[in-house]
Amino acid sequence: MPAVIGGTVVVSVAVATALTLSAGGGRAAGGSSHPVSPGGARPVAGHAASAGGQGGAGGGNPGTASAPGNTSADAAAMAVSLPMAGSHVIPDPGTTPGPWGKAASSAAASTTRVASAPPGTPPRQLVVPDIIAAVPGGISAAQVASISRLGNVRAVLPIDGARIAVNGQPVNVLAASAAQLRSWTPPATAANAAVWADFAAGDLIATASAASGLALQPGHGYPVTAAIQSRLTFGAQALRGVPGVDAIMNPAQAARLGLVKNVAVLINAPAARMDDLVAQVRQVIGASGGGQVVRLVPEVVSTQLPVDAKVPTGRPANYLMLYRESAAQYCPGMSWTVLAAIGEIESNNGQNMGPSSAGALGPMQFLPSTWAQWGTDGFGDTGPPNIMNPFDAVPSAARMLCADGAAQGGQSLRQAIFAYNHADWYVNEVLALAGEYAREFG
Repeated sequence: MPAVIGGTVVVSVAVATALTLSAGGGRAAGGSSHPVSPGGARPVAGHAASAGGQGGAGGGNPGTASAPGNTSADAAAMAVSLPMAGSHVIPDPGTTPGPWGKAASSAAASTTRVASAPPGTPPRQLVVPDIIAAVPGGISAAQVASISRLGNVRAVLPIDGARIAVNGQPVNVLAASAAQLRSWTPPATAANAAVWADFAAGDLIATASAASGLALQPGHGYPVTAAIQSRLTFGAQALRGVPGVDAIMNPAQAARLGLVKNVAVLINAPAARMDDLVAQVRQVIGASGGGQVVRLVPEVVSTQLPVDAKVPTGRPANYLMLYRESAAQYCPGMSWTVLAAIGEIESNNGQNMGPSSAGALGPMQFLPSTWAQWGTDGFGDTGPPNIMNPFDAVPSAARMLCADGAAQGGQSLRQAIFAYNHADWYVNEVLALAGEYAREFG
């Protein structure tokens, strides 16, 4: 790690332009989304989109629609520069740093824990980071406000960060409050109470790959070099939320260590033309000062998704099994993750049943006219199919997608999702979230 004396050293953080929230790294044991019975609320739900935003099955906005493409995904690595924390190394009073570069992993060693606000409950909706913009000296409040007003931007999150050393090795760290940051993390991380309890207590939360490379053991203390020298407790492992980021910490700990305030901003804009938005954000932050804007998603998302070979039969006990069994019974060959992604995006798994502005209803947000054609009694139900009943709505969505070619995969799957809601960005959102489900639940 380079020494920092009297100035700021900018080091490059590799950020892969892959689709998923955990691109470029392994999956850690970060917990699960804990689905509950159909009709109930899941602790973690969906992307930034919610019921009413899509127009429902068979709907969409024909005025902005175009036929899905089939170009290859971006694969080139890009880089965002994060500054080193602070300009001098100052001993932290009351601590005795262990030997740098060695695994000083004694749980009894003194560490400094700076608590922040309680972690609270899991967010009802998740937000996918599409773009990250970083400026070594920090992004101003006026620049954040300008970015939030750009066309098709749905959400922004200013975030502190820097490159520090943990156990003698460089680590890229971001920091924000749990209330802000939690909804931008993958479903399993957002739902894991242990992760956020450790986060609130002031522990370092790292990805599985970072923890392994740094030889970190949960509950043990390790030397840290930032604007000061200190020791931190390593808490839980978590799934990676932004490619190239190794760890997160709470803002109180970040302030103590001297991380740069508002060094970056995460941007969610699923309906935007990403190349255009990247150019607009670059214009806002300016070329001077080393500012960079990196796109975190490819043009077209992979359609390679798992298909269950063996699925339990009987009435499903939770949404996860409802999606699995509906795909197996009503559209053999289609990945259940597609239904799960649509269910999250459209209604947060039954938490927002509509009606939408277009009149769509139920957990899968069918337009009544479309329901009249595809409504199905599922899993032993009798009587007229009920658009509000997940045991009817999810199998009905499976039937509709299957009729449009979803079981064939590839471009046929993209076309089937496009038929469900006529927008390219919607197709990519569904496939992105489906990929997350595939990694977390297999």
